[in-house]
Amino acid sequence: MTAVTTYPNLTHEHAKGDAMTTVTEDTRPPLSLVKPERVEGAVVAHQGESVQPAWIQSGKARAELAKRHALDNWLYVGWAARGYRRLGRQWLEARRDDYPQMIRSAKVELKAAAGDTNSESSAREVLEARRAEYRIHKRWHWIKTGGWSAATVAAATVAAVTGGFGIDLLMTGCAMAVGALNGRPGSGSDDEASNSELSDAPQFEAIEAAPSAGATPLTVHGAEDLITALVKAGIIEKSERDETSVIGVIRSEGPGWTATVELPAGGTATEAISKIGPLASALKVKAGQLELSADTSEDGHEGQFSIWVANSDNPFGEGKVRSELAAAEVWDFWANGVPLGLDARQTRRYLDLLWSSLLVGGLKGYGKSYLARLIAAAVALDPYVRIIVIVGKSGPDWAPLKKIAHAYVSGATPDKLRQIHDVLDETIADMQQRGEDLEQLFETDPAACPEGKLTRELARQPGRGLTLLLVDELQELLLAAAMTKVKVGGEDEEEGGRGRSGKTVLVEKFARFVNVTRFVGGMGLFVTQRPDATSVPTELREVCDKRASARVKGQGSARMVLGDEAVGAGAAPHMLREVHRGVFVLDEGAESGHVSLKADAIDLPEFGKICERGQQLRIKAGTLTGYAAVHARASVAAARAAELRADAVDAFDRLAVPDGRGLTADALVDGLRAVCPDRYGEIDADGLRDRLRVVGITTDKVLTPGGKRLNGFTREQLERPTAPVS
Repeated sequence: MTAVTTYPNLTHEHAKGDAMTTVTEDTRPPLSLVKPERVEGAVVAHQGESVQPAWIQSGKARAELAKRHALDNWLYVGWAARGYRRLGRQWLEARRDDYPQMIRSAKVELKAAAGDTNSESSAREVLEARRAEYRIHKRWHWIKTGGWSAATVAAATVAAVTGGFGIDLLMTGCAMAVGALNGRPGSGSDDEASNSELSDAPQFEAIEAAPSAGATPLTVHGAEDLITALVKAGIIEKSERDETSVIGVIRSEGPGWTATVELPAGGTATEAISKIGPLASALKVKAGQLELSADTSEDGHEGQFSIWVANSDNPFGEGKVRSELAAAEVWDFWANGVPLGLDARQTRRYLDLLWSSLLVGGLKGYGKSYLARLIAAAVALDPYVRIIVIVGKSGPDWAPLKKIAHAYVSGATPDKLRQIHDVLDETIADMQQRGEDLEQLFETDPAACPEGKLTRELARQPGRGLTLLLVDELQELLLAAAMTKVKVGGEDEEEGGRGRSGKTVLVEKFARFVNVTRFVGGMGLFVTQRPDATSVPTELREVCDKRASARVKGQGSARMVLGDEAVGAGAAPHMLREVHRGVFVLDEGAESGHVSLKADAIDLPEFGKICERGQQLRIKAGTLTGYAAVHARASVAAARAAELRADAVDAFDRLAVPDGRGLTADALVDGLRAVCPDRYGEIDADGLRDRLRVVGITTDKVLTPGGKRLNGFTREQLERPTAPVS
């Protein structure tokens, strides 16, 4: 047994037989009966703080306690009010039940399917089905709400009529208790633990980025912490905390977390987005980790915005991601667009450039060429897209495009500038002629040209394909053009032959190309290195409805590339840092706003191989024209000769010509027409002999299948490798 005697201060043990006895002895000094001296104004140190004597403090403590009890009573009332506000929010969320998001997704799918009759019909059926389901869901929700409300009111009425004051007091207390229970801190929809949908994952992840020395990222555990950060950032006032709410839940998304915030009445999303820097400071993260955007969803409004915060300093990751275009043999630009890369949330992004143009700007060495190269590669692998290349200075970056470019001008000398003006004039005139052809086609056959616009089927016909105008080193072109004068018609008489500024005329022609060629398949890609007022004229930027910016030095440069609206909506390429090479802020001019992404990579040797494949695709499709056709005559002749010889061998097989026998030129023409009537429908015997003579194949005496010896060709001649005759 162990005997234990407890005294306040001293404990020691001793053994008694086999048992251990613990005795605690009181060693406190006896209580003094002498009255202590009076303490006048002395300050007593207590746990590192200066406090007043206990006999003075006790009265204040009682008053403070009474005040605290009164405050607690009011606090319960506040809890109850907040609880019923939370219950109301939960009721509204149950009424919506994700249907607005599903309907919005169906609308996006319907918009994406525009032009494809079958897909558009299916997407429209899905949209109508979801709308019908939403109507039924709201009807049943109202029925259940009405049933529970009627039952509650009936029970309360019966209790109030049949009971006395005690029953009324009890019902009031129960109502207060229900509200306080749902409104107390740590409960309700603001608390991640109460959300059953996210029970397996944290509702609001802690920032895991390695901070700078002395800084610790803020760990946000719920809506209250986020609202506190909004107060510190100056987005809302402290008195507006109760009017600010987090819609739904704070949830994980990609390598970070996201939330939707509803501001107090009078607060706007634009004002909140403009304070991204102070908010990053309040959250103790870098501004580049934040993405703020206005809530453009069906349920959003001007006072509602979305926030996404990355867990790491660089959510885009290190290294390069190889583009899928590097391994593609062919690409459908119309249907597939341009695969760009991954955004900060690790979602793959594609660019649809049809009916639009893109302006790209940013500092040197931050990957503008990679982005432009992705677009050029997608165009190169589609033989039905024509590309015109204008580069402000010579270099190897775009040299591979010489194999496929309809027009190619490199440099900014006066002679080169004159060539550029000629190319633009010819291209605009050609595209206007295409527009007139489409207008006539619409008048004669509206079904083949709906809305008078180019279709994917029409774009595969000769002379009607898409056209991309690629302009790189725009700042060099404009700088050189500013030092020249251009004379236009009638100007000698009106202006004394002084001419107009070459820069002004060049900008006008670029803008005119974008404006007049859009609906006949014209697309512009303009790349500039110094985004300022001189290198990005407003009249050119405003006609480019899609814009992308790599890192820039300041907000002014960001506005020059993306425009005031995009920067005001939170686009911040000026907040990108050294680690963000290859990262762009892309604004497509849609309601979805801007997105930050890291472009996939295609190095120069890979780009050269892509252009070689593009050349072969165009030779086969008969769409290699202009500059590329002139500079690839030998390759084109060899490819066409190889094609002709292969088709001639097929003709021998189709006509079942025995070994050792041959065909006359007339018989071989008939066989070629049987093999490929579209390709050889207009060729005759003389034309066939001329085309084969170019590759060193001439007629000789052959024994025909009928047993006659005539001038003709044998299978052995066609299969034997030959060299072109100069």
